Amino acid sequence: MRNFFRIGNGVDVGPILHALAVQPELWNQNTLRTNHPDTPHKAVDDVWLRFQDVKPYLEGGDASAVVDENESIPYEAWSRLPQTHGIIFDLMRRVHGTRLGRVLITRLPPGKQIEPHEDGGAHAAYYRRYHVMLQNAPGSLFHCGDETVTMFPGEVWWFNNALTHSVVNNSADDRITMIVDIRIEPK
Repeated sequence: MRNFFRIGNGVDVGPILHALAVQPELWNQNTLRTNHPDTPHKAVDDVWLRFQDVKPYLEGGDASAVVDENESIPYEAWSRLPQTHGIIFDLMRRVHGTRLGRVLITRLPPGKQIEPHEDGGAHAAYYRRYHVMLQNAPGSLFHCGDETVTMFPGEVWWFNNALTHSVVNNSADDRITMIVDIRIEPK
């Protein structure tokens, strides 16, 4: 495979799923990513753990108010989901990361899809994107370029998000994944 690489498995994701189940109010506190016009992510629910500070943009409507596209700040869910921290920092150590970017948890219901798109801009060029699969079932397919995988709970994957990618959840259960952006200095 060229567009996907499984870098680990056996991650204990149960504590994160439990924490999400008992704190359903964490979902969709921030809907900028899922509600903006022409978003490919309109079918998902999000929990933002770390993301750019979008408050100046929301208050003034000027995207240039987000000073550093590569700087992410913690949101409320960061402190309310400490079960994620060890997994995130272990992943950073494993890939020799030097900076932590966005961290999101996304939920795609059965029968829904994330439409084909490429991740562009400075953020996508600066960071590498990893998925920690929290919940998934056969029938949920992740497409990237000309390759397709089914990611299983406890697996950690890198994928080439600069290529066209999409997800189709043809399973009977929600697909829940933690997306972690990590800077790795070029050699």
